[in-house]
Amino acid sequence: MGAGSDSTVRRAHPILFGSLILFSIIEMCIAAWLTARYNSRHDYPFGSVRARVRYILFCSIWTIFMGTVFLVFFFVTALGSVMTSVAAHFIFLIITFILWIAAAAAITESLGGGLSCSHQNYFAYCGQLNAVEGFAWLIWILVTITLIMVIIRGISVARSGGGYGDSMTPEA
Repeated sequence: MGAGSDSTVRRAHPILFGSLILFSIIEMCIAAWLTARYNSRHDYPFGSVRARVRYILFCSIWTIFMGTVFLVFFFVTALGSVMTSVAAHFIFLIITFILWIAAAAAITESLGGGLSCSHQNYFAYCGQLNAVEGFAWLIWILVTITLIMVIIRGISVARSGGGYGDSMTPEA
């Protein structure tokens, strides 16, 4: 029972996509709170930090929405839908991978690699900014793992004679 087997996909898909959605909801809440604070109080340290927090807010909403769509289609129409194909999963995950690596790298660069909240007074919301950075990297790691699993599944499907347009799980 390897990473490309049917039972592994049936178990791992909901776990991975559920984790992506959960951590994206957490990231969205923190980024939305920071965005609201920055908009009302104008106490962001740099314009780049404000812009990058907004970009992370977009990435988290993208991941929540699209991840939920793929998760629902996986449960409802596991067979015969374009949204359950290996190719659709790969396209979604490669776009999401690019979005999140850009988001995580950008906020890390803006914060100088992370903040030591006990030794600085310049950054308001130090703990929240560290959380945004940490969750951005965590989500990127989850997207990377999911992308690797989809690539392995695609190779498995292709070797068994199917195409990349085939479903992530075959007919029972």
